[in-house]
Amino acid sequence: QVQLVESGGGLAQAGGSLRLSCAASERTFSSYAMGWFRQAPGKERVVVASISRTGSNTYYTDSVKDRFTISRANAKSTVYLQMDSLKPEDTAVYYCAASTTYGPTSYLRAYEWWGQGTQVTVSS
Repeated sequence: QVQLVESGGGLAQAGGSLRLSCAASERTFSSYAMGWFRQAPGKERVVVASISRTGSNTYYTDSVKDRFTISRANAKSTVYLQMDSLKPEDTAVYYCAASTTYGPTSYLRAYEWWGQGTQVTVSS
């Protein structure tokens, strides 16, 4: 059982930045591909970014390319999401998730373990 705890959410102005962190309880953190998802009110949960086990490969949804950066520190069992140039439409609850796949994947059902989520609100 992998336990994931997100932190770093909050309120930001449009154009600002936030950095999300997700700490995993699993010592074999490098055995999991990791993903960040978000869910806005009344909408489905969608992928934002994902990263392979080693961190060598990443995936971004089109709307966040060149603005968000996913990274991981396997020695710290932590995955990060650096969010720059934030827009009001980035407002959502952000979740991190772990998958036993090797490479990054945008497929929601590939992720077996989920954090509780952290709220990100971007004001215009």
